[in-house]
Amino acid sequence: MIPNSATLNSANSGELSPFAFLRPELERVESRIREQANAFDPAVEPYIAFILNTSGKRIRPALAFLSGGATGEISDSHHKLAVILELIHVATLVHDDIIDGAEIRRQAPTANAKWGNALSVLLGDCLFSHALMLSTEFNDTAIGRKVAIAANEVCSGEIIQTQRRFDMQLGREDYFDIIRKKTAALFAAAMELGARLNDQSPVVCDALRNFGLHIGTAYQIYDDCIDLVGDEQEYGKTLRTDLHKGKLTLPILNLLGSASERQREKLHRLLLQREPIDVSALANIADYLGAIEASIDTGQALVAEARECLAVLPEGEHRDALLGIASYLDFLLVGCRQ
Repeated sequence: MIPNSATLNSANSGELSPFAFLRPELERVESRIREQANAFDPAVEPYIAFILNTSGKRIRPALAFLSGGATGEISDSHHKLAVILELIHVATLVHDDIIDGAEIRRQAPTANAKWGNALSVLLGDCLFSHALMLSTEFNDTAIGRKVAIAANEVCSGEIIQTQRRFDMQLGREDYFDIIRKKTAALFAAAMELGARLNDQSPVVCDALRNFGLHIGTAYQIYDDCIDLVGDEQEYGKTLRTDLHKGKLTLPILNLLGSASERQREKLHRLLLQREPIDVSALANIADYLGAIEASIDTGQALVAEARECLAVLPEGEHRDALLGIASYLDFLLVGCRQ
């Protein structure tokens, strides 16, 4: 069985978490996230509350706390940052589910499955705007600006990915540019801004930002592999959607790269005609398992680079926990091997 990523959240995983000692911080931020529904119009509040009450892994808040703890003290500002980043992330998920036509996320109905696309896209917009409003409350105006830049990158990545669906000219560099924006940008912001709130030097902030970029990119590669080889019930969301929706992820790009000309033409035809594709049948098109293996190798190389970024930090439980996240992501990637 392929392991899921729930143990990255101490609230969900207990003793297995590499940062179980952060449980009080994560429980506090969980409450603050859910309290944000109270800031909306009473007619809107129940919708927002439903979205926010569907607990996620809260990886971005955890990274903000670990960065803060590794570079000083975890303050109320770190909690505010954690709430903001998670609101932006949740907003992107609402929009993602609309685009993908997903009906299940975290073993619950998606907003679009419950209320339709029109209402759901506006709910995502509300969460985005509320997060950006909160980001203006920091004394350091650069924090709010960097949060806005990260939000812009996430949206840009989603736009580019949507624009280039079914684009057979998409290359590996294009793919990495997309996922660095849509996924890694918020990981990077959590790490960089967690340190900046403690007045750390640009050298430290940049190193931790790079840790977030590498981990976030590796995490998306893992997620892309799971879409092909994961178990939907175990993972808690609709899978097998990337290929059907024309998203050329790293495993598929590797698959195309290893295929013969005839095999590529066959896969191109299936994709462009938008015919249903039995993922298990991909093994008959090219070196399917080799494509997955190559993707896992790429993810593990990124995790190794992420570990090196932590050399700027002093020894301590927060640094150890960041190393633990890298090790656990490595474990998740290994779990994708067939």
